[in-house]
Amino acid sequence: MISYQYEADFKLGDDVKYTDWINNIVRGEQWELGDLDYVFCTDDYLYSLNEKYLGHKTYTDIITFDYSQDNTVSGEIYISVDRVKDNAMRYDVDFDTELQRVMAHGLLHLMGFNDKTDKEKELMRDKESEKINLFHVKQ
Repeated sequence: MISYQYEADFKLGDDVKYTDWINNIVRGEQWELGDLDYVFCTDDYLYSLNEKYLGHKTYTDIITFDYSQDNTVSGEIYISVDRVKDNAMRYDVDFDTELQRVMAHGLLHLMGFNDKTDKEKELMRDKESEKINLFHVKQ
Protein backbone atom coordinates (compact mmCIF):
# COMPACT_ATOMS: atom_id res chain seq x y z
CA MET A 1 0.00 0.00 0.00
CA ILE A 2 1.25 3.46 -0.87
CA SER A 3 0.31 6.43 1.27
CA TYR A 4 1.13 10.11 1.05
CA GLN A 5 1.48 12.43 4.01
CA TYR A 6 2.07 16.15 4.00
CA GLU A 7 4.12 18.11 6.52
CA ALA A 8 4.41 21.08 4.15
CA ASP A 9 2.17 23.34 2.15
CA PHE A 10 2.16 20.93 -0.80
CA LYS A 11 -0.06 18.26 -2.36
CA LEU A 12 0.63 15.87 -5.22
CA GLY A 13 -1.44 16.80 -8.23
CA ASP A 14 -2.76 13.32 -9.00
CA ASP A 15 -2.29 10.67 -6.31
CA VAL A 16 -3.65 7.93 -8.58
CA LYS A 17 -1.17 8.65 -11.37
CA TYR A 18 1.74 8.69 -8.90
CA THR A 19 0.53 5.47 -7.28
CA ASP A 20 0.25 3.73 -10.67
CA TRP A 21 3.72 4.98 -11.59
CA ILE A 22 5.27 3.74 -8.33
CA ASN A 23 3.60 0.36 -8.75
CA ASN A 24 5.05 0.13 -12.27
CA ILE A 25 8.54 0.92 -10.96
CA VAL A 26 8.25 -1.78 -8.30
CA ARG A 27 6.97 -4.39 -10.75
CA GLY A 28 9.56 -3.39 -13.35
CA GLU A 29 12.35 -4.14 -10.88
CA GLN A 30 10.77 -7.53 -10.04
CA TRP A 31 9.80 -6.53 -6.50
CA GLU A 32 6.55 -6.82 -4.58
CA LEU A 33 4.96 -3.79 -2.93
CA GLY A 34 4.62 -3.75 0.83
CA ASP A 35 3.88 -0.60 2.83
CA LEU A 36 5.36 2.53 1.33
CA ASP A 37 4.87 5.93 2.88
CA TYR A 38 5.93 9.16 1.15
CA VAL A 39 6.12 12.14 3.49
CA PHE A 40 6.45 15.55 1.84
CA CYS A 41 7.91 18.07 4.25
CA THR A 42 9.86 21.30 4.70
CA ASP A 43 13.63 21.77 4.89
CA ASP A 44 13.45 22.29 8.65
CA TYR A 45 11.38 19.14 9.19
CA LEU A 46 13.82 17.00 7.20
CA TYR A 47 16.86 18.69 8.75
CA SER A 48 15.64 17.68 12.20
CA LEU A 49 15.16 14.06 11.09
CA ASN A 50 18.61 14.07 9.48
CA GLU A 51 20.17 15.32 12.69
CA LYS A 52 18.16 13.09 15.04
CA TYR A 53 18.40 9.77 13.20
CA LEU A 54 21.54 10.09 11.07
CA GLY A 55 23.61 12.57 13.10
CA HIS A 56 23.99 14.86 10.06
CA LYS A 57 23.64 18.61 10.52
CA THR A 58 22.88 19.30 6.87
CA TYR A 59 19.93 19.93 4.62
CA THR A 60 19.03 17.16 2.21
CA ASP A 61 16.31 16.49 -0.32
CA ILE A 62 15.47 12.96 0.84
CA ILE A 63 15.83 10.48 3.67
CA THR A 64 14.66 6.89 3.41
CA PHE A 65 13.95 4.44 6.21
CA ASP A 66 14.10 0.93 4.81
CA TYR A 67 11.76 -1.76 6.12
CA SER A 68 12.04 -4.00 3.05
CA GLN A 69 12.23 -7.75 3.55
CA ASP A 70 13.15 -10.39 1.04
CA ASN A 71 11.70 -9.11 -2.23
CA THR A 72 8.99 -6.88 -0.72
CA VAL A 73 9.76 -3.17 -0.78
CA SER A 74 8.58 -1.23 2.27
CA GLY A 75 9.71 1.96 3.92
CA GLU A 76 9.27 5.62 4.65
CA ILE A 77 10.52 8.19 2.17
CA TYR A 78 10.78 11.77 3.46
CA ILE A 79 11.16 14.44 0.79
CA SER A 80 11.87 18.13 1.37
CA VAL A 81 9.69 20.07 -1.03
CA ASP A 82 11.91 23.12 -0.38
CA ARG A 83 15.03 21.22 -1.57
CA VAL A 84 13.18 19.87 -4.60
CA LYS A 85 12.21 23.41 -5.59
CA ASP A 86 15.77 24.67 -5.12
CA ASN A 87 17.30 21.74 -6.99
CA ALA A 88 14.87 22.15 -9.87
CA MET A 89 16.06 25.73 -10.29
CA ARG A 90 19.72 24.77 -9.80
CA TYR A 91 19.58 22.00 -12.43
CA ASP A 92 17.22 23.90 -14.72
CA VAL A 93 14.44 21.31 -14.75
CA ASP A 94 10.79 21.73 -13.92
CA PHE A 95 9.58 21.00 -10.40
CA ASP A 96 7.57 17.91 -11.37
CA THR A 97 10.54 16.26 -13.06
CA GLU A 98 12.78 16.90 -10.06
CA LEU A 99 10.07 15.61 -7.72
CA GLN A 100 9.76 12.42 -9.78
CA ARG A 101 13.55 12.02 -9.73
CA VAL A 102 13.65 12.25 -5.95
CA MET A 103 10.63 9.98 -5.48
CA ALA A 104 12.20 7.36 -7.75
CA HIS A 105 15.58 7.83 -6.04
CA GLY A 106 14.17 6.94 -2.63
CA LEU A 107 12.30 3.94 -3.99
CA LEU A 108 15.42 2.71 -5.80
CA HIS A 109 17.37 2.94 -2.53
CA LEU A 110 14.75 0.73 -0.87
CA MET A 111 15.26 -1.80 -3.67
CA GLY A 112 18.99 -1.98 -3.06
CA PHE A 113 20.43 0.63 -5.42
CA ASN A 114 23.14 2.82 -3.91
CA ASP A 115 24.99 5.97 -4.90
CA LYS A 116 28.21 5.93 -2.92
CA THR A 117 30.70 5.19 -5.72
CA ASP A 118 30.93 6.83 -9.14
CA LYS A 119 29.72 3.60 -10.78
CA GLU A 120 26.75 3.36 -8.39
CA LYS A 121 25.91 7.04 -8.98
CA GLU A 122 25.91 6.51 -12.73
CA LEU A 123 23.60 3.49 -12.46
CA MET A 124 21.32 5.39 -10.05
CA ARG A 125 21.04 8.35 -12.45
CA ASP A 126 20.30 6.01 -15.36
CA LYS A 127 17.61 4.24 -13.32
CA GLU A 128 16.11 7.57 -12.20
CA SER A 129 15.85 8.73 -15.82
CA GLU A 130 14.33 5.42 -16.86
CA LYS A 131 11.71 5.68 -14.09
CA ILE A 132 10.90 9.34 -14.85
CA ASN A 133 10.23 8.32 -18.45
CA LEU A 134 7.77 5.68 -17.17
CA PHE A 135 5.72 8.45 -15.54
CA HIS A 136 4.84 9.82 -18.94
CA VAL A 137 3.78 6.46 -20.39
CA LYS A 138 0.01 6.07 -20.47
CA GLN A 139 -0.93 3.57 -17.78
